[in-house]
Amino acid sequence: MQFLFLFPLLAAAVILAKFAYSVLWLPYAIQRHFKAQGVAGPGYRPINGNNAETGRLSAQALSRKPESAAGGIFGHRDVVARVSPFYHEWARTYGKTFLFWFGIRPRLVISRPDDIKQVMLNTSGSFEQARFNPLGKLLFWQGLVGLRGDTWALHRRIISQAFNMERVKEWVPELVACSDKMLEKFEGIRGEREEFEIDAHMEMNDVAADVISKTTLGRSFEEGRRIFALQDQQAHLVAQALTNIYIPGFQFLPTKKNRERARLEKETRESIKALIHRRNERVRGSSRSLIDLLMSPYKNQDGLVEELGVEEVIDECKTFYFAGKETTANLLSFALLMLANHQEWQDKAREEVIRVLGRDKSPVADNLSDLKILNLIIQETLRMYPPAVLLLREATKKVKMGRLEIPTGTEFHVPLIGIHYDSEIWGEDAHEFNPLRFNEPRKHLAHYFPFGMGPRICVGQTLAIVEAKIVLAMIIRNYSFVLSSTYVHAPSHFISLMPQYGAHMVFRKAF
Repeated sequence: MQFLFLFPLLAAAVILAKFAYSVLWLPYAIQRHFKAQGVAGPGYRPINGNNAETGRLSAQALSRKPESAAGGIFGHRDVVARVSPFYHEWARTYGKTFLFWFGIRPRLVISRPDDIKQVMLNTSGSFEQARFNPLGKLLFWQGLVGLRGDTWALHRRIISQAFNMERVKEWVPELVACSDKMLEKFEGIRGEREEFEIDAHMEMNDVAADVISKTTLGRSFEEGRRIFALQDQQAHLVAQALTNIYIPGFQFLPTKKNRERARLEKETRESIKALIHRRNERVRGSSRSLIDLLMSPYKNQDGLVEELGVEEVIDECKTFYFAGKETTANLLSFALLMLANHQEWQDKAREEVIRVLGRDKSPVADNLSDLKILNLIIQETLRMYPPAVLLLREATKKVKMGRLEIPTGTEFHVPLIGIHYDSEIWGEDAHEFNPLRFNEPRKHLAHYFPFGMGPRICVGQTLAIVEAKIVLAMIIRNYSFVLSSTYVHAPSHFISLMPQYGAHMVFRKAF
C-alpha cells in the first residue's frame, strides 16, 4: 500500500516520455533522416511545426494589392504565389522536393511526375488519403473524400455506378432546365437595358446549387436552400479550424464555435434526412435522382449485394451539396472570366455553339462532344484555376520512392497548382491563357490532374464537365460579356480555389 502513491508519478512519467518521443525525438529524427538523403526544408519547431511560417506567408500574400480590371490589368503570373505562397517561396529556396512540418506531422512536397504517379496510382494500400482534422468531417469529409480502406472502397463502388456517363446523360434535361431558369433571371435583370452588370460568381453558385439539388434529390434550389446555407456557415467554421493544429479531444469541448459546429451539423443532417423521407412524394421522370441511386442495392463482382445505410447516404449528400456546388461554380466563374478577358476565344466559342446547337435548340447529350473548342477552354481553365490547389496522401508503411526511403506516417503534399503553372512542363507561356495547348498530347499523366488521378479521382468529374459545357454554351450563345471596371482579380484558396471578390462582368445580348 505504501507504494500506491508512486502510480500517479509513473503514469505522469510515461505520458511525459510519450510526449517527448512524439513531439521532440521522432520529428528531429525524421528531419535528420531526410536531410541525410539530400531533402532540405524549413526546420522543425516543436508542437507547431512550420504553421507560423505558413500563416505569415499567407498573410503577406493576401496583403498584396490585388489586380484590378480597370486599365486592362489581368495577370496570372502571381497565382501560385498568392494561393500557395509557402510552396512558391520554399520551392525556390529548397528545390521542388522538400520537407516541411504541419504541427508534428512531416509533409514531403513532391513535384516529380514519376513520384506523383507512384503515390496517386498506387492500389496496394501503401498510400492512403491523409487524415483530416476531425472538425473537417463536419463539412463533407465523412463521405467519400475523407474515407479510407474498405469503407471507402464500398462507397466508391456504389457511387461510381451512380456517376457513370450514361447516368449523367440522363440528367442533361435537368441541367438544361436549370440553365434556362438562369437565363430567365438574366433577362429579368436586363429589362429594357442594352447591358447589365452582375456578379457572375454569385449567379454560377445559384445555378450550380440548383443542379445539385435537382440531380441529388430531384428537387429545386429553393427546397435545398437551407442545406446550402447551413453548409456555407459550416465551411467558414471548418476553414478556421483547418488552419490550426488540432489538439486531440478539442472537438468535445463546449466552446462557442464547437457548439455552433454541432448545431449546424445536426440541422444539416435533419434537413437532408427530411428530404430523403419525402423523395417518394415527387413524380418520377425518365431519370433517377442521385439519392435514388445511392439508396439502391447493387451486386458487386462477387455477386454479393451491397448498399449504403441512411446515415451513410446523408454523409455523401453533404459531400455533393458542398463539393459539387463549390467546384462547378468556381470552374464556371473562372471560365467566364477567361472568356471575358479573351474576346477572341469568346467569339470562337460562340461560333461553335451556334454551329452545333443552332440559335434556339437545347443542348442534348449526343451533341455535347461536338463542342470541342468549349472543351479546350474548360481544360485550360482547370489547368490555371483547378478546384483544389493541393492533394494530400499518407504513407501507411515504410516505402521507397526513387532513391528516397520514406518513413511510415509521412504525408505527401502534391502541389497541384504549382505543377499546373510549371514552365518546365507547359513552356514559357505557362501563365497565359492558351486553350490550344490541349490540342497537343500530354507527355505525362502527372502534368495535368485538376480532379486528381488514380483510384481516388473525383467521382463527380463527368457531371462537372457536362454541366460546365451546358451552362457555358447557353450563356455564350445568348450574351456577349466583358469584365467590369470594378472587377478585382484575386484568386483565393478557401477550401477550393475561388475568385475572392466575385466575378463582376457586364453582359449584353449577343444578337
